[in-house]
Amino acid sequence: MSKVYSIGLDYGTQSGRAVLLDLETGEIIAQAVKEYPHGVMDERLPDGTKLPPDWALEHPQDYLDVLGETIPAVLSQSGVAPEQVIGLSIDFTACTMMPVDKAGTPLCLMPEYEHIPNAWLKLWKHHAAQAQANRLNAVAEERGEDFLKRYGGKISSEWMLPKIMQVLEESPEIYDTADRFIEAADWVTMQLTGEEARNSCTAGYKALWHKRNGYPSKDFLKALDPRLENMVEEKLPGAIHPQGAKAGEICEKAAKLTGLCPGTAVAVANVDAHVSIPAVGITQPGKVLMIMGTSTCHILLGEEEKLVPGMCGVVEDGVLPGFFGYEAGQSCVGDHFEWCVKNCVPPAYFEEAKEKGMNIHGLLTEKANLLKPGESGLLALDWWNGNRSVLVDVDLTGMILGMTLTTKPEEIYRALIEATAFGTRIILENFEENGIPVNELYACGGIAKKNPMMMQIYADVTGKEIFIGKSDQAPALGSAMFGAVAAGKERGGFDTIFEAAEAIGRVEDVSYKPDREAGAVYDKLYAEFKTLHDYFGKGGNDVMKRLKVLKAEARG
Repeated sequence: MSKVYSIGLDYGTQSGRAVLLDLETGEIIAQAVKEYPHGVMDERLPDGTKLPPDWALEHPQDYLDVLGETIPAVLSQSGVAPEQVIGLSIDFTACTMMPVDKAGTPLCLMPEYEHIPNAWLKLWKHHAAQAQANRLNAVAEERGEDFLKRYGGKISSEWMLPKIMQVLEESPEIYDTADRFIEAADWVTMQLTGEEARNSCTAGYKALWHKRNGYPSKDFLKALDPRLENMVEEKLPGAIHPQGAKAGEICEKAAKLTGLCPGTAVAVANVDAHVSIPAVGITQPGKVLMIMGTSTCHILLGEEEKLVPGMCGVVEDGVLPGFFGYEAGQSCVGDHFEWCVKNCVPPAYFEEAKEKGMNIHGLLTEKANLLKPGESGLLALDWWNGNRSVLVDVDLTGMILGMTLTTKPEEIYRALIEATAFGTRIILENFEENGIPVNELYACGGIAKKNPMMMQIYADVTGKEIFIGKSDQAPALGSAMFGAVAAGKERGGFDTIFEAAEAIGRVEDVSYKPDREAGAVYDKLYAEFKTLHDYFGKGGNDVMKRLKVLKAEARG
């Protein structure tokens, strides 16, 4: 039998990436990236229509461009023939959703709707539906809805239902015209197979679906808005498929776009964070994986369903079959390092980086690494994109305390890194305090691979040894593994994701162990962080929210 391969596609916030996995060696032999031509639209639509604050939209054509460019690229780089590729799967940021017509065409691609913001695809970090999320939470709490507890007591504006509510309230003509609302992950899979197959991961974590109870009741939806009573049947139709299932096969249209053979197996889609678990070889409870990028997701397996305040959700079989998958997260990690570079670094630093042959992040890391814990005198709250866990409040904003006229860019940069580490510690302690053990800590993603200083800070702050995923493309690798499962062992793949994880999932030989001396200083800083976290985040002082209101009023 000739060698066989699988392809994984990872759709991130700014770009999409394809990897080609050698199923015999477990190595990624080719990869290709496509930056989204339209990027994140947070100020205006392509036609110039101005967007209000807190909007984050994307263009669905960008996702098709990823398919049409990256898959042919990895085949060309590797010399692998299309018939040697037995499976494919994708992962996606979530909830990233859009209204489509009966044929699956996004409404934003139709001339009559392209000027209407609510016709467009809402990215995961679209936070303009916070008012709807607040009302949803209030009604659910008042009615004693059980589902609310499975999501830590609050539903985020990043989730599916608040985004649908926003469409209905602001653009009812778009809601009425839409045949259904669909996750971008499922939409892209449908472009590959010609068939819709909604995945249980996004349905469970982002659309309030439960394996045994289904979606929230009609009575609850009616209480939100009488027009929503039949929303599930009318706007979220179709069966929910478990992770690891086969969604279909490459159709003729997709074959022409990608260069793959018709009939190639396509797995049900997944969320970028959750699909990374088998890529690092995690198949048992008690191990938290941090998927670190523009944001960070924390994924943990458990053997029973427990209700943890402030978590993003617990879903049976949501990550791996037979386990309850727990999710928490931080909305701003790489995003605010990028903010620092764009707004807090003078030209002289860029010139120095150029002279040293390194990028600006490398230079800032080099300088920040010379600082001792506490030396900068700075303390930050990592809320530049709001707080996902454990406060679940996108109206919170970032803060840096301790600035003076001598504060340097590298001190700010390190303080932001430390803030994300403190935020992670809050999340880990929250799990442990609510009966979910955290025995080991893992990390994957570009930041985990490229920034040893940051990972050492995380080890020192959390007091836990950190293991790093072997691949620098963990989500795409995990997707390729699920693609191999969809193909099955008879075709050279795997019958279960557990088999795939045992054969392919790996971590680096070197781990990061906590430094006790640094940890003692960070314990003091963490105590201060927790005081600020609770004061500004739990109602002690809502100044951040009042400032956001003033900002919105000033902008009109």
